[in-house]
Amino acid sequence: MGVVIPLESGQDTGSSVKPLVELTAGDIERVNHLILSKTGSQVEMIPAVAKHLIDSGGKRLRPMLTLAAAHMCGYQGPHHITLAASVEFMHTATLLHDDVVDESDMRRGKQSARMVWGNQASVLVGDFLLGQAFRMMVDAGSMEALDVLSTASTVIAEGEVMQLSAAQSMETTEDDYLAVIRCKTAALFSAACEVGPVLAESNKPVRDAFRSYGTNLGLAFQLIDDALDYGGSKADLGKNVGDDFYEGKITLPVLLAYRRGDEEERAFWREAMETDSSDSQALSKAMDLLAKHGSIGDTVARARHYGEMARDALAPLPECPRKQALLSVVGFCISRVS
Repeated sequence: MGVVIPLESGQDTGSSVKPLVELTAGDIERVNHLILSKTGSQVEMIPAVAKHLIDSGGKRLRPMLTLAAAHMCGYQGPHHITLAASVEFMHTATLLHDDVVDESDMRRGKQSARMVWGNQASVLVGDFLLGQAFRMMVDAGSMEALDVLSTASTVIAEGEVMQLSAAQSMETTEDDYLAVIRCKTAALFSAACEVGPVLAESNKPVRDAFRSYGTNLGLAFQLIDDALDYGGSKADLGKNVGDDFYEGKITLPVLLAYRRGDEEERAFWREAMETDSSDSQALSKAMDLLAKHGSIGDTVARARHYGEMARDALAPLPECPRKQALLSVVGFCISRVS
């Protein structure tokens, strides 16, 4: 298992990002132009580090969600472009910080920024991008949108600290894990979806629907990412297979295998995840145990559950091409594993 479906996949539109890409293509071009203009600085290292990651093939999924949600709610102004760029800057800053915390060597298939310029530069350029994101939020002129995105920024930081607290501890519970990914991943998906209806001055039920859609989509997305760490490939993942394992990240596949294993297997997991002593042989054994206990399949099943919740959140909203595109994104996120 673990084949990632490329962004350009020609799969049926029930599990494809292609409709969303096509519907937002014009706006994404404007977002990309704004992103490039906002990475400029007289400090040469800032645009170099920022563009290293921004230009490295990210899907722009989160800003596309902002654009589609805004248009679906009837927004006609220019500020969905500004907020979509803000969302992408927040995401990029988070990746720069994550790679430092996780000591990651790769990001999106090439050396991480910290490997090229060092940890200090990565952290500081991440801070610069967050600053630019907030400046653009102010430019959009919506206090409600600023509140949604700034709250998400706080929640993401809380998730980072929560993950540090849970790292390399097999006492972590499934609830603990879900709390971390709800903060680290789902919060930005949720905010990216909600600011569209905020700009359009939609009513509370519509805002709630998009917020719920984004939250559950984000949870499904992260669950699949965590499954892929043990079943994907280096080319598919854009990072080394097993990075989560070597970093001692306690993800759902590991938790399920640990809870379901006998005492000898639990001792293996404690040794592997808590002592920084794992090697390729240990990873191979870990993957055997995950297969034995059905951990990957059950992680994917949970992702499908959250995917259905995301679809249900949009069910009351009127049918239109953008709604269908958003529903198709749910299938795409889950079908990255086959």
